[in-house]
Amino acid sequence: MSETKYMAMKLVTYAAGVGAALTLGAAGLLTFGGETAYDYVIMPLTRLMDPEKAHKAAVRVASLGFVPTQIDPAEDRHILMTTVFGRFFLNPIGLAAGFDKHAEAMSGMFHMGFGFVEVGSITPQPQEGNPKPRVFRLQEDHAIINRYGFNSCGHAVAEERLKSWTAIREFKATQAGVTVHDMPMVLGINLGKNKTSSAIADYVDGVRTLGSYADYIVINVSSPNTPGLRSMQKKKQLEELIDAVMAERDRLANSPPLLVKISPDLSDCDKEDVAAVVCKSKSRIDGLIVTNTTVARPGSLKSKHRSEAGGLSGPPLKQLSTDMIKDMYRLTEGRVPIIGVGGVFSGKDAFEKITAGASLVQLYTALGYYGPPVIGRIKRELAQILRENGYQSVSQAVGVGSGLNRTVAVDKNINS
Repeated sequence: MSETKYMAMKLVTYAAGVGAALTLGAAGLLTFGGETAYDYVIMPLTRLMDPEKAHKAAVRVASLGFVPTQIDPAEDRHILMTTVFGRFFLNPIGLAAGFDKHAEAMSGMFHMGFGFVEVGSITPQPQEGNPKPRVFRLQEDHAIINRYGFNSCGHAVAEERLKSWTAIREFKATQAGVTVHDMPMVLGINLGKNKTSSAIADYVDGVRTLGSYADYIVINVSSPNTPGLRSMQKKKQLEELIDAVMAERDRLANSPPLLVKISPDLSDCDKEDVAAVVCKSKSRIDGLIVTNTTVARPGSLKSKHRSEAGGLSGPPLKQLSTDMIKDMYRLTEGRVPIIGVGGVFSGKDAFEKITAGASLVQLYTALGYYGPPVIGRIKRELAQILRENGYQSVSQAVGVGSGLNRTVAVDKNINS
């Protein structure tokens, strides 16, 4: 062997060793790094990446399990536990749809400390979504604008992943000596429609194909990035959609709770119509998710990307979402459980959603800015605030700031 070839082989071996060491080091930092590592190393590096590429990388890392495992402090566990839709939740903080769009990283997200995880939106047929670029960081506003447009792997691919997830879950339940229903890993499946197909047929197909893997199902009729979708929130269209979807849901052996995700941009008249539909005995759904992203652009926005088309999320959405939760809690007289989402970055934000009327809370944008440690921080802060205000559980605080007489709301829930 010539000296040149020998030196070349040594360089390749050295490079491979360095690459392996860097990979292991990065994996270790992602898995065992605390808030300081994420605040000063990992998230700043992430923000150097294109937003959509960073999103894909985050999902990939979570799918491989390179995430910190978060366990609630013993003193916080009891106060954070709650029961909604007849399901037990270890804590009320969940992952909103839009992060794990293709059901790839459920286990990783639960390891991060979420009390529940919602995947999707998933459409019947695979589709690419809108042209790129379609995701924008509003750094100065800690916000995001996206116009993904229901990019989805489709039902067939998602079903295979959900089958594998279900098998893992059943194995863990057997090991723990409990039923799958009693496992504290609540999975929501958010359903969307293809861009050019029938909404009702697509949602019914989603329930039929994926519903048996879900602890709850979400009908997403509020994305601003699919033409005509938000018109499904109108009274007549919503009634027809819910009737068709509920009929299909009722054919499933597990009969998962059915939720509808609504827009923050509804008029007062639209809110009243939605409340009237979801509270009718025939079309009585199991819950509302309030809210999706907004097409509004507050004058306070500073980023150069503030005029990009799409849905705005993060702190600029927070008050609009909280006010909407309060409105829907009052309009439904507390009879329909609400998952509150929009601008949740702290325990205080989560507490405000809960006192407005949310039984559970979701986040997404905060994860993109602060990484997995934000989940544990929000839960610690929420537990502390609950204690400071004299509450022994999350459920005790639900709706106390809504202006609705809670005694009436509880009575109506018992008698309905």
